[in-house]
Amino acid sequence: MSQSSRILLSLVLGLAVGAMLAGWAPGAVPVTVAVAGPIGTAWLNALQMTVLPLVFSLLVTGIAATAEAARSGAVAARAIALILCVMVFSAVMAAILTPLFLQLAPMPTASGTALRAALAGAAPAGAVPPLGEFLAGMVPSNVVAAAANGGFLSLILFALVFAFALARIAPEQRALLTSFFAAIRDTMLVVIGWIIWIAPIGVFALAVTVAAKTGTAAVGALLHYIVTVSSVGVIVSLFAFPLAVLGGRVALLRFVRGAAPVLAVAMSTQSSLASLPAMLRISEEMGVPVATSGVVLPIAVAMLRATGPAMNLAVAIYVANWFGVPMSFATLCAGTAVAVLTSLGSVSLPGQISFIGAISPIAVTLGVPIAPLGLLVAVETIPDIFRTMGNVVMDLAVTLTVGARSAPVATDSADALLHEGAA
Repeated sequence: MSQSSRILLSLVLGLAVGAMLAGWAPGAVPVTVAVAGPIGTAWLNALQMTVLPLVFSLLVTGIAATAEAARSGAVAARAIALILCVMVFSAVMAAILTPLFLQLAPMPTASGTALRAALAGAAPAGAVPPLGEFLAGMVPSNVVAAAANGGFLSLILFALVFAFALARIAPEQRALLTSFFAAIRDTMLVVIGWIIWIAPIGVFALAVTVAAKTGTAAVGALLHYIVTVSSVGVIVSLFAFPLAVLGGRVALLRFVRGAAPVLAVAMSTQSSLASLPAMLRISEEMGVPVATSGVVLPIAVAMLRATGPAMNLAVAIYVANWFGVPMSFATLCAGTAVAVLTSLGSVSLPGQISFIGAISPIAVTLGVPIAPLGLLVAVETIPDIFRTMGNVVMDLAVTLTVGARSAPVATDSADALLHEGAA
């Protein structure tokens, strides 16, 4: 059984045990909550302690790899420009679609109220200041203090400036610093791997605590969450088809037929990297020269998370709606920018790791509680299927679009970037 399946099973068992206690043995609920609550909280704290160093190191190494690839030639630069446009579009769509979906089909009132009561300790990340103060606060006067206080937006801005400055120094020094942050990134991934390994215990404890307080209300809320977030990802993924037709100059039916086997691989493996051989073969059949697809596809697999900004921002907006956290236009724009940047930095990470690492900064930017993410990560297995399918179909559409506008150019930089992303 895969780790994601174990986590999902622990969620189901925890909800079942908690609901049975709430229905048949209410007297045992206080004792159960007193025991399980601290265990779940400790696991959540363990996850959160890795987020700051992980996000910073991912941004520095990710931007360094992107800059290196962009310098390698016109085809790579064109691909990266299109990838960034797709990711910005993805986040903007989530900012529009998620509030719309929640207005058309809101979370069941009883479920929302019960879950808020069960997670009463999940206080918002902090009050969102007025627009002028918010914009001024984006530039940290003390980056160490910003990191200590969970100032993700300030930290991300500093990471961007640092990474772009890193690209301008001597190659030997750049390689030294990049290796340093790559080592921090890899170390944090090992630590998170250990935390995810014990996730079934933490998720079970959280699920028991929530279900013991709410009964079966949690089940309906989680199902509503899965449908809402997955729907945002599906709609963003559908834009790959007009991109392939208009940008890649491929007939719609031909693209659908070509994408079908790639989507089958993506659905069964939940891995863009595992789908790469199929995408290379299909893109060649659709007329993209191997010299071009061999550059663009590895870059797309390593960098492009087409559904990442959309679905990550959708999760944060969903939790904001869940806890009644108001969102101004400024904070929503900031959340959109953070969604793009954290998705760019979370390339080729396992679903549970990228879920926490990419969404926590968005949640803090929007003033949203982080604690509910520990419960939502348990059902990430289902939305992750739609994430992967959307990513690979957009990878293919981007490759066709760049291929239709590029002369065949061979380069070895794609292999280096793919290795960096897979790491």
